[in-house]
Amino acid sequence: MALAIELSVVVVAVADNEAVVLCRNLPRGADGPAYALPSGPFVPKSHRTFDLALKAFVREQTGFDIGYVEQLYSFGDVGRETVLDGANTGDHIISVGYLALTNNRDFQAGFDAAWVPFNRFFPWEDWRGGDNVPLGRLRPALDAWVAADETGVRAPRVETLFPRDFDLWNEERVLDRYELLYDAGLTREARRARGLPDGDASSGEPMASDHRRIAATGLSRLRGKLKYRPVIFELMPERFTLLELQRSLEALSGISLHKQNFRRALERTGFVTPLGAMRVDTGGRPAELHSYNREQFRFSPSLGLSLPRA
Repeated sequence: MALAIELSVVVVAVADNEAVVLCRNLPRGADGPAYALPSGPFVPKSHRTFDLALKAFVREQTGFDIGYVEQLYSFGDVGRETVLDGANTGDHIISVGYLALTNNRDFQAGFDAAWVPFNRFFPWEDWRGGDNVPLGRLRPALDAWVAADETGVRAPRVETLFPRDFDLWNEERVLDRYELLYDAGLTREARRARGLPDGDASSGEPMASDHRRIAATGLSRLRGKLKYRPVIFELMPERFTLLELQRSLEALSGISLHKQNFRRALERTGFVTPLGAMRVDTGGRPAELHSYNREQFRFSPSLGLSLPRA
């Protein structure tokens, strides 16, 4: 069995107060298209580095030029599938995942690509409305999975990752929650691997191969980094209001923030500079525009933003 290296990237942006991920549409017969992350093979003869290969095939597949990029993780489970055209199905495919952030959501027409909200894939991750309806729909199935366990190991795992008390919710554990739902047979990918029907749509839309797992890894990493690195500004336009910044953080973290506490904490970082210009198309009172003070990052490179919950 030969070994092949595939590169996959989770490209994240914020659009209309929603965190979105760049996806390709793959034909999936009568069931409609399957979403997949931009992916491509690493060919040493063609590309000097992983990063150069990654940027080249994302541009080729979507017409989009990615900016900020960091490596996530390597995915090499036995039996994982590939979405690469012409790949040898006898190869063992190792995928190296990347995270990319952008404030530019434009790509050329004619490419079969789209920005898709993360909540389509992970609907239980959004608490901004207060009641988490998708999670409520998953509760009976989770309870049944726990009740069928004779070892007693499932209950604490569910209680930790899907607590009934929102105060105990850890928004960074997106990947752990997805993997629990996979183990419980509640994701469509798990049912597909076991030859079962799709099941309940409350577990979110599936993706090709293990790309939803890679996307969950990217969202987990990003949610963690928001608190110790100013990566949010890679997703913001050059000029923004403080409310737009807050709404972007809420979209990415899946939680509502306390407005006054957030602004007090933001002021202490020195990361934003008022521009003395106002935005009047807010639907309410004009709001002052700000910009990211990149000079401040030189003195506080490990400082992110506080996410005080509402």
